Amino acid sequence: MLPEPDPDLCRALAADLRDAGFTAEALRDAWGPAADDAIARGLRSPASRALGDRDDALAVLGRLLVLGMPAAAASVDSALVRTGAVGLARLGLAEVVGDAVRPRAVVRPQSYTDDSGSGQWWIASDLDEAALGGPLPEDHVLGVGGASLTLAGLQLPTPAARGLDIGAGCGIQALRSRAQVAHVVATDISPRALAFTRLNALLNGVDGIEVRLGSLFEPVAGEEFDRIVSNPPFVITPRVADVPAYEYRDGGMIGDDVVAAFVRGVGAHLAPGGVAQLLGNWETRDGVPGLERVRSWVESSSVGLDAWVVERERLDPLSYAELWVRDGGTLPGTPGFARLVDAWLDDFAARGVTQVGFGYLLLRRPATGSPTLARYETLHTALASDGLGGHLAAALAAHDRLAELDDAGLAASVLVVAGDVTEARHHLPGAEDPTVIELRQGGGFGRALGVDPGLAALVGACDGDLPVGALIDAIADLLEVDAGALRADLLPRVRELTFTGFLRFAG
Repeated sequence: MLPEPDPDLCRALAADLRDAGFTAEALRDAWGPAADDAIARGLRSPASRALGDRDDALAVLGRLLVLGMPAAAASVDSALVRTGAVGLARLGLAEVVGDAVRPRAVVRPQSYTDDSGSGQWWIASDLDEAALGGPLPEDHVLGVGGASLTLAGLQLPTPAARGLDIGAGCGIQALRSRAQVAHVVATDISPRALAFTRLNALLNGVDGIEVRLGSLFEPVAGEEFDRIVSNPPFVITPRVADVPAYEYRDGGMIGDDVVAAFVRGVGAHLAPGGVAQLLGNWETRDGVPGLERVRSWVESSSVGLDAWVVERERLDPLSYAELWVRDGGTLPGTPGFARLVDAWLDDFAARGVTQVGFGYLLLRRPATGSPTLARYETLHTALASDGLGGHLAAALAAHDRLAELDDAGLAASVLVVAGDVTEARHHLPGAEDPTVIELRQGGGFGRALGVDPGLAALVGACDGDLPVGALIDAIADLLEVDAGALRADLLPRVRELTFTGFLRFAG
């Protein structure tokens, strides 16, 4: 267990790291992009070799705190002039053994870019497989991975009063939430994870984060929040005695029940207008698609919820099993790998599971009235590099405005084409008219949409000048078609384009 972090020591360590230039960019420059990428795959030697015999502060801290390699106590004292090796030990991040300092955790700089700009955190977490030299312990506290960054980028960039981070882990979602949310409650079933959350909040100078121990909604019984975020322990794990149950990824339930429990229960903890965002897995069972099962969870909520669920990936049982066996540090060809894969396959077969989906869920308690948004879709497009939070917020605002407009109201609205939209036309050789017209979105979900000449003409004419109805009438004259029929055809698609961000209200 980590000791209770000393605020003064955390401030001292932050100042030392800042003075050392301990940033993700500086480290990548020090050992090169190839070695930097190798670290994410569990390979430390390329980075260590690139540093060679360098003994400057950045190199010393890179070896000790990023690669998880021992260092000489004198070098650590020189690199951390305020904290020293003894201070690291008092924080539970290292131990001093004679003249050597051995890491007990990693502290890695993490750059991020969101709608408010760029920034950086220092994130402490447990030593990984490379530093440990073998499989992870079951109480391992995970650092920042791809899923963590994805969820951080999904968070809405709009202000809120009270937030909740369920399954806080090292605390990255709570840190991200505090950029917009005045007070955040961070919960976890792991006391060790909550200790890292407290440490990371202090290390990054972030206040307003309260930690509570417990599972799912138990620590916040009877409370409501404006914003709830969770990267829950959603990994589907066989309930077999000799299969490791890692706290950071396994919620202790069967199949996808932990995500189902979250979806069914979150509505009671959302204030009117409140939004919950999470990552999750869902199973396709006995021929029932995973997204349809998610829909049933939403519909069984005691509180009506708007829902926008995006499936980003779908794996067969074998691929899923191999992925998570490797994630735990058991690699192909090592003892136990085949046995663990078989345990996963047996578990899936027992429930009739043929596929496992992964994706994002956005759930909202309507501020008033009944739910009006029920969107379940599969998208495999490339994502915007700065996250999706702003895109999601804009889509919700567009949905709410569109919900108040009948067709006449939409026809009277003035729209503009979003600045990231491009059009491509494909012609057969010698043909005057295109065979394919495609609209592409540079941001957001990076959607691509095939359109017909009428819709292409309408989108091209949306420059913030004339209302949609007048544009459709002019296009009908140009195409020599019935204006009423063209309105009936185009207006539903205009709604879709406005929700997805191809078009925007001019004012």
